[in-house]
This record gives sequence, structure tokens and C-alpha cells, in this order.
Amino acid sequence: MTSALLSVRDISKRFGGPNPRAVLSSLSLDVSAGDYVAIMGESGVGKSTMLNIVAGLDAPDAGDVLIDGTSLSGLTDDELTRLRRARMGFVFQAFHVLPYLSVAQNVELPLALLQTDSAATRDRVSEMLRAIGMSERADSMPRELSGGELQRVAIARALVHRPTLVLADEPTGNLDPETAAQILSLLKSQIKQNRAAGILVTHSPDAARTADRTFTLTTSGLVRQDQDLAV
Repeated sequence: MTSALLSVRDISKRFGGPNPRAVLSSLSLDVSAGDYVAIMGESGVGKSTMLNIVAGLDAPDAGDVLIDGTSLSGLTDDELTRLRRARMGFVFQAFHVLPYLSVAQNVELPLALLQTDSAATRDRVSEMLRAIGMSERADSMPRELSGGELQRVAIARALVHRPTLVLADEPTGNLDPETAAQILSLLKSQIKQNRAAGILVTHSPDAARTADRTFTLTTSGLVRQDQDLAV
């Protein structure tokens, strides 16, 4: 048995009909509580496919993914949906903040979907807004926010329900370098505080350096980078 919160075991994936192309081949990775991992790689190498498989949005042709000991391969679509809702948090480059909801309402959304007690919801939303430095913007609408503020809201929404696994896909791709550095620091600190397993997919070496471990995804699998620095 592994103590990892996330265990990716020899997953492979091919695309292409009668002449399939191997995108992932025997890929394995363990990520423990509080561990923050960055994965880099060229476009088309399979980073998004890997994230989709880890999230249970796509199934591997071989291998398995376990989240806190639960095998995704044995779950129905409904069970996968419930697992994602309860145990995963997603941060995207495009923010995906709902424009018709206030900052607080956007952050509250995962708790509402989980039907969390109203008092606990208020406390947790307030806690997350303080953590991202936006308590005074709770009633603001997304159109009133900067790109960095929108990404802060996205991070708070991803983490408000204390997920086991946090998946961040190019979360700073639309931000200037100074704001990107602030967002990455916030994301890492929240992953550590919540003892989540975190995966950052990025093209940016600067972003990757904020992780505890950095890998490059190649056609032959994940290659550990020797120059990893946790900052």
C-alpha cells in the first residue's frame, strides 16, 4: 500500500483510430500530502491528457489512478463526479469565475454543491477570502476585478472545500510576471496549509521552480529535473 494521496500507476494512453499514437506510456507518479509537483513539457506531449486521466475525466488504456487509496477505474461516472466534487480542486488559466455571481458566491459554489451547513459555509468562505486578501471585495462582481484578483478568486474556490488533490493547469498564463509570482506563492501556501497533493502543469520554468519537485513529461515518461528548488 502507498501512503501517497495521489498514486498514478503505469498509465498509458493512445489516440488515432486505426493507427494509434502513444501519448502516454507507462507513466507513474506519487504525490503525498503537502507535496507540490510541477510538470513541464512541450505542447502535444500529453500534459492535458495526463491531467484529464488523473481527474477521472478520461480513462487510460492501461494502468490506474488512486486518490487516497480509491481506484478511479472501479468507479461509475456518477461516483467519479461525486469524487471530483468532494476531493478535487481545479485552477485554470482562463479563471472560469462565473460572471453573474459575486466574489463570495463564486468561492462558496463548491460548498453549495456539497450541501455544506450554512454556518460552516460562511466561516469557510470568510477564511478563504482572508487568505487571498479579498475580504473587502466579497460583494464585488467579476467584471470589477483585475486578472490577478480573478485568479485569486479561482484559487479560493478551488480550495474552499479542502480538497485532497489540487490540479492547476497554466494558472498564471494570462498574468504579468509580478502578479504571476504572487499567485504561485498563494497557491503553494494554500496547498501546504491544507495538506493537499498539488500538481502544477506549466510551460514556465519560473513557475515550475516554485514547486517541491519538477518533472518534464516526454514520450518516454516523466523525467525528474535535478535543479529543483523549493522556494
